[in-house]
Amino acid sequence: MASSAIKSGALVSLQDLHSASPFFKQGASLRVTGKLQEYSVETAIAIVIDGSANLKIDTQHLRDLNFRVGSIYQFIGELFIQPDNEAILHARVGRNVDGIDLNLYHQTLRLLREFQSNHMNDQTT
Repeated sequence: MASSAIKSGALVSLQDLHSASPFFKQGASLRVTGKLQEYSVETAIAIVIDGSANLKIDTQHLRDLNFRVGSIYQFIGELFIQPDNEAILHARVGRNVDGIDLNLYHQTLRLLREFQSNHMNDQTT
């Protein structure tokens, strides 16, 4: 029986979201964080950046979220890869996370992945 449950969004930094990444899959459920570089009210498309990496976010299903260029946002949604290999996240959840220390956030992601890798290795031995 197929499960129709909504999957949790895997924590991914924008730098880790490239075509060779295991997270770069059609329909992958992801959680991304970045600074809002631009937002179009007409298309409901936001572009978030983190360092040199950026990602388009389709925000058409989000309500009661005020977008301010320069603020930091976190989105959870599904990744859709277009024929030209450009990715867009169809957000189902979004929130402003101004005040987050992005350097500390990235350090936490690295430690989490290290812990998960070690934990998985321990279970297989």
